[in-house]
Amino acid sequence: MLGTDAPTSHRRTQTRRLWHGISDQIPLRTKLIAAVLALVILALAAISVASTYMLRKNVTTQQDKSIENVINTYNITNRLPANSPTLGYADPTPSSIVLGLQMPGKQLSWDPLNSHFGMGNKDPLPLLSASSLWPGPNVGDTSPVFSVPAQSGQNTWRVMAETVPLTNGTTAVLVVAEDLGNINALTTRLELFDLIVGGAIVIVLAAVGAAIVQTNLRPLNDIEMTAGEIARGHLNHRIPERDPRTEIGRLGRSLNTMLSQIEHAFHSQEESERAAHQSEERMRRFIADASHELRTPLTTIRGFAAHYRQRGGAIRGRSGVSAGAGLGADNQVRSFGTDSFVPAAPASSSYGGPTDGMSSEDLDHLMSRVESEATRMGLLVEDLLTLARLDQQRPLNFALVDLLTLAVDAVQDARIVSPGRQIDLVVAPGTAFLVDGDEPRLRQVLSNLVNNALTHTPAATPVRVKIGSGTLPPPGGNAAGQWAPAVVLDVEDDGPGMTAEQAQRVFERFYRADAARNRASGGSGLGLAIVAGLVTAHGGTVSVRTAPGQGADFEVRLPLSPDAVAPDDPDDRL
Repeated sequence: MLGTDAPTSHRRTQTRRLWHGISDQIPLRTKLIAAVLALVILALAAISVASTYMLRKNVTTQQDKSIENVINTYNITNRLPANSPTLGYADPTPSSIVLGLQMPGKQLSWDPLNSHFGMGNKDPLPLLSASSLWPGPNVGDTSPVFSVPAQSGQNTWRVMAETVPLTNGTTAVLVVAEDLGNINALTTRLELFDLIVGGAIVIVLAAVGAAIVQTNLRPLNDIEMTAGEIARGHLNHRIPERDPRTEIGRLGRSLNTMLSQIEHAFHSQEESERAAHQSEERMRRFIADASHELRTPLTTIRGFAAHYRQRGGAIRGRSGVSAGAGLGADNQVRSFGTDSFVPAAPASSSYGGPTDGMSSEDLDHLMSRVESEATRMGLLVEDLLTLARLDQQRPLNFALVDLLTLAVDAVQDARIVSPGRQIDLVVAPGTAFLVDGDEPRLRQVLSNLVNNALTHTPAATPVRVKIGSGTLPPPGGNAAGQWAPAVVLDVEDDGPGMTAEQAQRVFERFYRADAARNRASGGSGLGLAIVAGLVTAHGGTVSVRTAPGQGADFEVRLPLSPDAVAPDDPDDRL
């Protein structure tokens, strides 16, 4: 049963879905008109069937009474009618009733002499039973008068029969019948009349109903037009006001209230976005301007610190100003290569010996910290300037760049910086890894990624730089678009890794994954943000694959240059 019910239920579900799908595609006005016309057609059909049935029943009842009167006359007098036909034949009477004497096992036929009343009827006679039990209690209808077909043709007869004795000692069947041909013709004309009148009513009702439905649905059309205008951006459109006592009026008023609230909220959001955009622009201009302004004093501080170090510091600089600087007319020391001045030290101190209770070693250490912090702040300013240029979408200097050469240089620089660490370059065979890009900026991308791996992993953690071929997804996230060939660059490490939340925010500006990364380096949190901005400016993508305890893999995909060709002898590993 379960195996049989499951397919049946599935078919029913599919049928319902099919009908619902068809119904959803039909306009509302069409549904209303069709529903009204269907009800009218059903009503007219019911009226036609009922009227035809009542007419046939009434006429047939009158004929049945005439037939029963003839049979009752025989039962009362116990003899055949005076105008009874010849045995085996049938003759008509003036009242359109046909009398016949049926011989057992045979059918009636018209009397060839047609001697009674001079009337003849050439229509086929009723088809009677030839059974020996005819007429018996089980023959015909439950009524004593029943309907039988004609011996040929489409006519129908109403028949009543009785067994009668003959003078020769045999029996015959007295048949009293009346043709229903006139009744059939009358009912056919009535049905045709009902069909014509009903069709006219349906046509007129369809026209009138369409006009009425169209008129009453005009408010819905107004709502539809208003919704279309709002979808095109005209938020000031409203639905025409109607009588609030009607459903359409209350609906229009509610929709207008909702549209007013939506318009107000939309304008408020626009104002907020405009203010936020202006604030962001002001902040970017401030960062750019501040970065430009900070470069000069930072250069001066670094110049002073470098000048102090070049003189040999407080310990070796006891003889006064070194040969690398000279006194100006206002007793100031000019540092060669800069436009900045520093007051000359008193002759008694000459940068040597204790100054205000500070030893020479402390002063050297202090100046060293000033120089290192100035250098670090200079790097931060340069990063901010880079991000400001990216935000302003300044054009890059595009040229043909070999990423393999940049990867080799980045690995060699990393090995010099961190000689005790295993740093490998893995090159996959394929086309030449050429891209159209700005070489200094692409070097910065590689440098930031490698430095990120060196800085935020333990000293003995291996780092791998991989370069190979791949594809780049179409812009806009269109999965159906054509994927373009690309150069795939990976910087992998076996460090502590990051959580999913940290990986999602790792390319944000000033974000530092403190829980998973070491902060001893004092990084600014801008390196990976610069990587993301530069890669995007080159039409590529950057992503990270990581998990806690499983290291991190930063992947960069850049469009392959059309000038790329297959290398003759690619290196598999450096």
